[in-house]
Amino acid sequence: MINWKDDTDWQHLQTAFRHLTQQEVYQRFRHVQAEQKQDGSLVTEADQAMQQAMRQFLKDMAPEYAFLGEESDPKAQLKALHHTTGCWILDPLDGTTNFAHGCPIYAASLALSVKGEVVAGMVYDPVRDELFSARKGAGAWLNDTRIQTSQHHGSLKHTLALVDFKRLPTHMAASLATQPPFSSQRNIGAVVLDWCWLAAGRAELYLHGGQGLWDYAAGQLILQEAGGASCTLEGTPVANGTLEKRSAVAAANPTLLAQWLEYLRNMPA
Repeated sequence: MINWKDDTDWQHLQTAFRHLTQQEVYQRFRHVQAEQKQDGSLVTEADQAMQQAMRQFLKDMAPEYAFLGEESDPKAQLKALHHTTGCWILDPLDGTTNFAHGCPIYAASLALSVKGEVVAGMVYDPVRDELFSARKGAGAWLNDTRIQTSQHHGSLKHTLALVDFKRLPTHMAASLATQPPFSSQRNIGAVVLDWCWLAAGRAELYLHGGQGLWDYAAGQLILQEAGGASCTLEGTPVANGTLEKRSAVAAANPTLLAQWLEYLRNMPA
């Protein structure tokens, strides 16, 4: 049994997660072919192998919790989400398109949800050997170093933004591309790392038009524990206890988030 509040158990889980990601994902980098799923996204042998390995580990060590993996059947996902004890939420490989094309920006993500609230999460980037993690109320960490968001509290025009244009409404994407309110923009192609890089101070703003529970579960907690803030384009919490796709607007601090959200709501046509 794993107690996520216990430091020793938490470190044990981190070690296992790091090891399995290296073994099942990193070792397959540049050696697998991708297939297209029904929704048009890609899946590889690494996605499947990592999910199977992590599921077995969690079943052995923490059988009291259900398991919700990105590659699981939708009915199984929904059942796990409403499990009375709680459930693990796994994205075995985020950034699969990068992975399949030999672009070294991808990661695995694991979160624990109890009574509808994410209480612990971790994201591991095996290329850079960076393990981002957080437990509710205990801060955010990058390996053994505590992290916090950028200390920028000025205007939007001096910020670096992480923006996924592809999933935004057409008018919004066009306006941001031609009349950006920020200094510069990046799209790294791995949602779980977007949240973590924002948490680590590598950018100040974030915008994504629609992501799954497994994409934001761990990352949102890590950002929150690092001092950041987030909501949907409608101003509601990103997490709403469902499996539906959610937009995400985030920033290094609540003040900056308020500016960013106001700009998006009143952006030039």
